[in-house]
Amino acid sequence: MDRLTGLTAFVRVVETAGFSAAGRRLNMSTTMVSNHIQALEDRLGVRLFNRTTRKVSLTEVGKAYYERCVQILADIEQADDIAGALQTMPRGTLRIHCATHIVQFVAPILAEYLRSYPDVTANLTIAEHVVDVIAEGFDLSIRLTPPPDSSLIVRSLATWRHVLCCSPDYMAQHGPLLQLSDLAGRNCLRHALYPYENDWHFTDAAGKTVSVRVSGNLITNSGETLRAAALRGIGVFLAAGFLVSDDLSSGRLLPLLPDYKPVEFAMNVVYPHRHHLSAKVRMFIDLLAQHSADHQRLMNPTA
Repeated sequence: MDRLTGLTAFVRVVETAGFSAAGRRLNMSTTMVSNHIQALEDRLGVRLFNRTTRKVSLTEVGKAYYERCVQILADIEQADDIAGALQTMPRGTLRIHCATHIVQFVAPILAEYLRSYPDVTANLTIAEHVVDVIAEGFDLSIRLTPPPDSSLIVRSLATWRHVLCCSPDYMAQHGPLLQLSDLAGRNCLRHALYPYENDWHFTDAAGKTVSVRVSGNLITNSGETLRAAALRGIGVFLAAGFLVSDDLSSGRLLPLLPDYKPVEFAMNVVYPHRHHLSAKVRMFIDLLAQHSADHQRLMNPTA
């Protein structure tokens, strides 16, 4: 029989001074209470009660065992209370992974979250590479591409597009791009995590998806490195819009081929479990989603 139920039945029999009364407290038949006590005594190899037709009383062993059982059940109840509190009020350590170039989106939200929930300690890891959320012990990851592990839960926060751009110096030296196929002859600065690798995908004016195979002398998983190269006139950059929004506004980078829109992606928050999320994770995800609409312009600066 269930050991915890047996301990509970034993304590209730002592508290109510009888099997029938204990059964009523536990919504259990008198026979079932008796069976639990018998199973407990058989497992321990001792007699816990002295039984007569009129009453039951604890043996010496039963008295010592009762004191420990009361403490054990109190500890379990306290543990349940702590677990319940963790589900309703954020506390503990929140481990977050975030792609480097979306820190500007995440940082103010995290600051607001910590101000609202001072019992939470945030551990934020910033990295370009894709992490294994479960193996590396993260509560969640904020990323711009879908996770390779389909068992993870994905919640879309905001849509975004790349921006095809280059510096004025590159434009002056190599001339404008007149059609999409011209990209095949240009030095294209490529992100190692772009999901279509060397085929850059766009949507034309008719809504049709088109692509062009590109090449170039720089491939990296660092968006900032690609941006620096583009600003120095090294090549054409298919940039995440939020990475170059200020450069586009100032004219340091120029948008190219406005009739072709790079395909749309989503910024996602990825986490291991859908059910029984702790409050610290659930409320941070909700805050991310709440602020996503405010950052839509940042995500699509040429919209």
